[in-house]
Amino acid sequence: MKELFEADQRLVILRALAEAAGYSANCSMLSCVLSSYGHQLSRDKVRAHMRFLEDVNLITIDVVGDKTLVAKITEQGADVAAGRKFVDGIKRPAPGGI
Repeated sequence: MKELFEADQRLVILRALAEAAGYSANCSMLSCVLSSYGHQLSRDKVRAHMRFLEDVNLITIDVVGDKTLVAKITEQGADVAAGRKFVDGIKRPAPGGI
């Protein structure tokens, strides 16, 4: 069950970035988006998801200031968010939505 929730959480992050202005958002904004989809996560868990997505080349991460992480979706990440590409550990989007 844990793996299903984590896969969905990662998809939510990718979809949020794909729809965001500039295709980027910070950890705080991603936490708010996840919360709106019913995922109440600690900032540490959101950061862990961001690092996972960075490790599989679906996002890039910049550190702003002391510790603020800003994610930007890559072309591959946009393909996963849209269902054109599949990556283990990320939920496949349903047709027409999350």
